[in-house]
Amino acid sequence: MNSNKKTARIAGFWYLLLGITAGYSWLYTTKVFVAGNAALTANNILQSESQYLIAIVSSLIGQISFIILGFALYRLLKHVNETHAKLMLAFMLVSVPIMFVNIIFQTGALFVLIRADYLNAFSKEQINSISMLIMNFHFTGVHIVEIFWGLWLFPLSYLVYKSNYFPKILALLLIIAGLCYLIGSLAYLLNLKFYSTIQIYLSIPESIGELSIVFWLLIKGVKKQQTAT
Repeated sequence: MNSNKKTARIAGFWYLLLGITAGYSWLYTTKVFVAGNAALTANNILQSESQYLIAIVSSLIGQISFIILGFALYRLLKHVNETHAKLMLAFMLVSVPIMFVNIIFQTGALFVLIRADYLNAFSKEQINSISMLIMNFHFTGVHIVEIFWGLWLFPLSYLVYKSNYFPKILALLLIIAGLCYLIGSLAYLLNLKFYSTIQIYLSIPESIGELSIVFWLLIKGVKKQQTAT
């Protein structure tokens, strides 16, 4: 039991670190991006180059944290149902290399601007447009990988429900969060205007669902000894 509690708190730590680093990177990157205005977006990036680099590093730390989190949760929950635990881990691990590609785009948007001497054949306006195009690739890629960020929460919610480690309500909150990720991803890819309208309403249940499990893992660890299912 003590081992399970320790594993749960390790998972909670890495989950929290993931939320802080990935959340900072996303919020900062969306802040500097001005839709439809390549010049202003480029100026925002160049005026805060060090912060932009911190956002890139934060993205990398977030993905490393996600990998460690996956294995910690797998170790904690594999005895509840190994098939669902493997499915959870698979969805998590599939998302990571896709997100690393998105981080390359995130980095490329800056490098195009600060290493413009390699692009002498292009005007400043064209370079700004190239940088903005790369940033759009980044945002689109993030919303594609968001599908997996939603999917992994479904087997996790099953494991949370079937174990006696957590309150059953956490399983429901995770299901709702997973659905919101999927809806948000599809809305962004199919109808950007509709996504802009519902984005704030999706982020609230996403945050509630994931923060609930994060703080339970960190503070409580596990509730009591698992029973066989």
